Amino acid sequence: MAHDVVVEYSPQTGGFADMHERLTRAVVAKRLATLMGFAYGGEYDCSAQYLGRLYFVPSNTLISLEQAAQLGIAGEHDLFGGLVPYPFVATKIITHPPIEPNVFAPEGWSDTFPRQVHGAGLEGYSVFTSEQTYSAGERLLENGPIRFKPVHATAGRGQRVIRSLTELADALATIDPAELATSGLVLEENLTAVTTYSVGQVRVADLTATYYGSQRLTTDNAGDEVYGGSDLVVARGDFDVLVRLPLPENIRIAVEQARAYDAATSIFPGMFASRRNYDVAQGTNARGQWRSGVLEQSWRMGGATGAEIAALEAFQADPGLEVVHASTFEIYGESQAPPPHATVYFRGTDDRVGLLTKYTVVEVHANTR
Repeated sequence: MAHDVVVEYSPQTGGFADMHERLTRAVVAKRLATLMGFAYGGEYDCSAQYLGRLYFVPSNTLISLEQAAQLGIAGEHDLFGGLVPYPFVATKIITHPPIEPNVFAPEGWSDTFPRQVHGAGLEGYSVFTSEQTYSAGERLLENGPIRFKPVHATAGRGQRVIRSLTELADALATIDPAELATSGLVLEENLTAVTTYSVGQVRVADLTATYYGSQRLTTDNAGDEVYGGSDLVVARGDFDVLVRLPLPENIRIAVEQARAYDAATSIFPGMFASRRNYDVAQGTNARGQWRSGVLEQSWRMGGATGAEIAALEAFQADPGLEVVHASTFEIYGESQAPPPHATVYFRGTDDRVGLLTKYTVVEVHANTR
């Protein structure tokens, strides 16, 4: 008898992901297998003979249409994450336009996407050469400090606030010109008093859940401020269901911006995703204006995934349940044991980041049955 199997897949990490990330992904894959009624098959083995359907949990957004086809990944029901036609599409570089039309950009670049999401993002530019960087920086600095954002950095790491062209030159000196040409760099207006919201959607089997929430920061074992978890309000259904909830106005703006950003992704040929997450920042710019905009997207397993899966499990267990509140926690150093009802993804000492606890809790949202 054929067995459908959930497998993990690490096309770009080469097996060098942090221990806590590998173990977290294993727990995610096991819970997805249970949710879908599949077996759990561990890491994908290209030499194995799989008799049933495969469902992949990749470590990153897949960036090769050809490789996906070879694996049998043809649509969103074949993976937890997403597939894009070019590597740059998986990064924050797609959010902003170049400094001028028809300047140098990587293969596959289109000005259509940043034009369509203009009202959903902050003021900024995507640059691919030092000349473009200085031109964009000079223009943006006229209105105040800007944020210098390497496109492959996550959780805010590697970013700098730039206040002058001299500081921009110093920051640019840390970027390899070849990497700049292939991956690009984002220069964006800098906000203060910032709150970052997560807006997203997951689709697994016959379940769809759409959510908004906020991120928490914490201090890691090196004393750096890093991601500490997410608190999500998750609705059964699509964006139409989410926007019908009684949302505060700033949350409604964040959701609509993420929704517009998500809809615009249809311009990328061959792209699909079952997990879509958008970071929306709200704060004050240098001119004292309140601003809101999508910073970047994630079409792969992320920090909020534990909460996303907990919501799907709750909806599957109770067909009458419409909204849940789900939270993920990442706690560094010594900490109390997670609550008895929590799903623990990692608790131990990671080789690189040290002592860490990661868990998820879920509860029924008030007055939503």
